[in-house]
Amino acid sequence: MPRVDILQLLISPVHRLAGRPGDGMPELPPDELVTTAEVRAGLGIVGDRYFNHPAHRNASLTLMAAERLPHPGPHEADLRHTRRNVLLRGVDIDAYIGATVFLDCGSGPVELAVRSAARPCAWMDTTVGPGAQRALRGGGGVRCRPLTDGVLTVGPAEFGVREPAAARPAARPGGRPDRGQLPETAS
Repeated sequence: MPRVDILQLLISPVHRLAGRPGDGMPELPPDELVTTAEVRAGLGIVGDRYFNHPAHRNASLTLMAAERLPHPGPHEADLRHTRRNVLLRGVDIDAYIGATVFLDCGSGPVELAVRSAARPCAWMDTTVGPGAQRALRGGGGVRCRPLTDGVLTVGPAEFGVREPAAARPAARPGGRPDRGQLPETAS
């Protein structure tokens, strides 16, 4: 099993990025960075703003690769700035959209359906630094649906793939995919 590091975990009980990015950096409390996060299948991270939120059940937990973080600003970016939940080092998590993966911090695997890209918003240029939104396109992390209960902790973890991403459907004449054959995870 490949080893990765969980560098940071973020549990934010409220949405912090309100208003307009041009209004400046909002207050980002340091106590939102935690060392342990409890995950519940189908619900998300206990205590997080998206926990058991019906509109976010397929995207209630977000992962991001530390290697993708730009460093354009005066401070080092962290999860308080990107608003993702888990910062990983050692895996290009953006390459696993459509797959089922797991993280095991030693207390058992937490399985995650990697559902979609977590696209960077205009706030990234304010919270991370100028040019961050553009730099994070295609590497802003992923949105996941937790499939099992478990605990994530800061430190070393095992990473693995339970089920690879489904193959893209064959193109119909004219170059468009046959929508009737799309796998469920592609929607």
